[in-house]
Amino acid sequence: AARKRKAAAPDEHAADIDDEVAIERGLARRDPLTVRPRVSSRVLCAVFGVLMIAISFGAWWIAVRTEDGQSYEDMVFSGFHDSLPSWASALVAPFISRNITSIAGHPLNFTVIVSALLIVVAAVVMLVRKRWWLVGQSAVFAALCFASTYLKGVLPRPFIINTVSQPANSAPSGHTMLAVVAGVLLLFAVPRGCRAWVALVGAAYALVIGLSVIAGAWHRPVDVVMSLLLAGGFALLAMAFTRTSGMDAPGKRASSPSVQIVGTVMITAGVLCCCYAAYIMWQIEPGLSLSASWASVGAHVSTFAMIAGVSSLVFGMLLAMRQITASPLSRAGLVGAPPAPPKKKR
Repeated sequence: AARKRKAAAPDEHAADIDDEVAIERGLARRDPLTVRPRVSSRVLCAVFGVLMIAISFGAWWIAVRTEDGQSYEDMVFSGFHDSLPSWASALVAPFISRNITSIAGHPLNFTVIVSALLIVVAAVVMLVRKRWWLVGQSAVFAALCFASTYLKGVLPRPFIINTVSQPANSAPSGHTMLAVVAGVLLLFAVPRGCRAWVALVGAAYALVIGLSVIAGAWHRPVDVVMSLLLAGGFALLAMAFTRTSGMDAPGKRASSPSVQIVGTVMITAGVLCCCYAAYIMWQIEPGLSLSASWASVGAHVSTFAMIAGVSSLVFGMLLAMRQITASPLSRAGLVGAPPAPPKKKR
């Protein structure tokens, strides 16, 4: 009898899988949004993702391959730490220390430890919620971000002017990339009610790490900006392939006022900060080629505004696109809001 039960177990498991597939196909015929997001949402993810990646390389080209770009970054590199206000210095101080502990001889700093904990929490949440497709999406996203850090040894940095910083290319920043990956994975993992708060925390954490690697004289401003945009672009491309188990359950989908409000504020604030940073750069441009001392103050302020703006813009976009890919609503009554009332006959 035991042997018969063991022999029948695989057949029962296969039957359950067949039933799930049949149910999924039936739901897809009734409402395709139970299986995948709208085509328009996926296309938007792909377009915005490619755009972010393109902008990241454009920013790198301007900063690395122009005289004004190299002069600007050298101004920031040589005096950014001293220009930070006291509250910002206190925030970045724990992350500036290079090594606070080690595992098996490998040095670790606070950035690696905090980011690793956030990634573990995100993985546990995905597994507990049984988001199997999302686990695969997240693994591909993390792999792309890890691979992109090797661009540091591939991208050139031509000699144009004498600089205080190292002559070798240092973009993108690995620590900033790790911080963004941790925030994005947590945003992927949490349910709808927590997304807005996780996006805020992720943007703030990425900002602190981005400022710390510049204040610690590890990286230049474009290294941080490139990491933020590359990670954001890869995350959007990963969201373009969202499917059933990477989405919210059909019966629990609803619009989210917190996502709408926080996402709008973050995107708007990000655009305004980036515009403000660009305006300051335009104002100090005449002094860059002369390495004028009056231009250094503007360089430091614009760097702070630029990193804050890009962090807010990236996570605001990810928050909005995560919501529309994970919780697409329709009028079929099966998913999301109930059917709209009938129109009055004239």
